[in-house]
Amino acid sequence: MENLLAGKTALVTGASRGLGRGIAQRLAASGAVVCINYAGNHEAANETLATIEAAGGNAFLLQQPLGPDGSAEALTASLTTEFVRRTGSAGLDILVNNVGGGDYGDITSITGAAFDKVISDNVRAPFFITQALLPHLREGGRIINISSAASRLALRETIVYCMSKAALDMFTLVMAKELGARKITVNSVLPGFNATESNAREFNDPATRKAIEDMTTLGRFGQPEDIADVVHALTTPAMGWVTGQCIEASGGFKL
Repeated sequence: MENLLAGKTALVTGASRGLGRGIAQRLAASGAVVCINYAGNHEAANETLATIEAAGGNAFLLQQPLGPDGSAEALTASLTTEFVRRTGSAGLDILVNNVGGGDYGDITSITGAAFDKVISDNVRAPFFITQALLPHLREGGRIINISSAASRLALRETIVYCMSKAALDMFTLVMAKELGARKITVNSVLPGFNATESNAREFNDPATRKAIEDMTTLGRFGQPEDIADVVHALTTPAMGWVTGQCIEASGGFKL
């Protein structure tokens, strides 16, 4: 695979499994030094690292749950120290705000704790890690926020998740304006349903799986590689003129 990202550094949040794992693997395969951030699943994180190293990639683990006060600053301190040790510089070229999530619940059933958790994961965490890393982002760098096709869908059963991803997309637009003078591009990638742990319930139920595939123009669940390829493309020189965009990669879910 062509080393389009040789000499670049990258942070992928929530990268121990699912889409984050696929993105970390793809960036490392293209030559980037990748920090695999994870909250607490040591086994999954080590599996991700092992697959990257087995393929000849350069990566390292950084455990740090994101969202609570001080977490972004703690991650930044550890990250920059490790980049200096490995590359001689604290500079960051690629930030992928992948950490996030949400569960089902409509306006009548969502609790305050569940609401706060979804907003923290999908809005607060990417906001404050981006804020903390701004001094270390190199000119011409890339920020990619992993949003969701849900940001354009008014889904009653996932109301808070939809709201949070719409907020993340607006964050993308504002940051694209904020960082344009530094030639840093900022874009959102919006997956649909993917065959990952977070969608295991839907994927493993035959009726639900068929219904989702029937609503997807390309007729299948996405794979982590599908999203990773889009993210990788946004980090390459060919996409340097693209910023402030919400790029859906859902296979045409509910077009």
